[in-house]
Amino acid sequence: MSTGKYDFGTFVDRMGKDSIATDTVPFPFEPEQGIKRIPMWVADMSFPTAPFIIDAIKKRLETPSFGYFKTSEKYFDAIIRWQKVRNGVEGLAPEDIGYENGVLGGVNCAVQTFTAPGEQILVHSPVYVGFKGTSRTTGRPFVLSELKRDKDGIWRMDFDDMDRKLKENNIHFAIFCSPHNPTGRVWERWEIEKAMEIYAANDCIVVSDEIWSDIIMPGNHHIPTQSVSEDAKKRVLAFYAPSKTFSLAGLIGSYHIIYNKHLRDRMARVSAMSHYNSMNVLSMHATIGAFSDDGFEWVDELVQVIDQNFQYACTFIRENFPGVKVMRPQGTYMLYLDCADWCKEHGVDIHELQKRGVLAGVIWQDGEAFLMNDTIRMNLALPFDLVKEAFDRLKEKAFI
Repeated sequence: MSTGKYDFGTFVDRMGKDSIATDTVPFPFEPEQGIKRIPMWVADMSFPTAPFIIDAIKKRLETPSFGYFKTSEKYFDAIIRWQKVRNGVEGLAPEDIGYENGVLGGVNCAVQTFTAPGEQILVHSPVYVGFKGTSRTTGRPFVLSELKRDKDGIWRMDFDDMDRKLKENNIHFAIFCSPHNPTGRVWERWEIEKAMEIYAANDCIVVSDEIWSDIIMPGNHHIPTQSVSEDAKKRVLAFYAPSKTFSLAGLIGSYHIIYNKHLRDRMARVSAMSHYNSMNVLSMHATIGAFSDDGFEWVDELVQVIDQNFQYACTFIRENFPGVKVMRPQGTYMLYLDCADWCKEHGVDIHELQKRGVLAGVIWQDGEAFLMNDTIRMNLALPFDLVKEAFDRLKEKAFI
């Protein structure tokens, strides 16, 4: 459906070419023999990498040496400009920016820097599956504050519940996901302000995962958590990456923004102790290439393509799968299906429904891994023809 400058109509078949998305089925069963897989599970796009990023990497390859290097001024300048144009961020300086070997790596580092083993952390549920790993590997139990749907089906924070659980459990560290994964919610300014007031009242350091901040659907606007107040600017450690925006996860390359020097110095100290946080020179050049004039144009086209896919999928679900609840995402390229009512009405448990989809070649994700029962997460960052084919298969083979 894309008619713009860039190619969002070609499916990149990465089978056997270093791709979890296509080489892995996250269930103990495979599609029926002869059925082509449609990868719709892990958050990894199936579009070709933006050509200007490839050009940036090729340019660096012209110098046949990959020894030790120093982070260039162009790297910091690219991030500062990107944040200013995309998010209206003013006054960001190079010293506020730090490289992270993945957003989850940065979250893990922050957790270990500012909490002790056994201390509890507040996080919203459904909760991004990667955060669950953070809890398990660092020994910091999660306390969940469940998001609620309002009368229009929009996911909302339960502020009273957040405040109560922070107080009851003496919690002083929270992970905030903005935009929210897996629900696709883009928080409004007043919501972030209210959340930050609660965190401040309970003396919480806040990690804000904003890795999805570039993929915002028309009519919505990403508000950086650090921008809502002076207190938030000092209290929040924000994490970003070009990986979701430009499908660069395999190159590794995220970054944090921390304005508070005290928090920044502590993070840097813990990070340096393990020597894990080392940038890849090709990743640096890929990031510079991504955060260019071409990058702004490419993302704008991408968002239009994703939004068209969302429109088609949500309409199809409403017309063909009665009982399945879904909020049309305001951000990300993930769709979160609540199938509880459908399963109950048809006498089918969620695991049987998931199996039916996979047997039909639709490789979707177990939404219960996000700590909400009877749900499924779907990646819609594919060419429209494949999205259409996937839902046709689900109608014929799964939701029957």
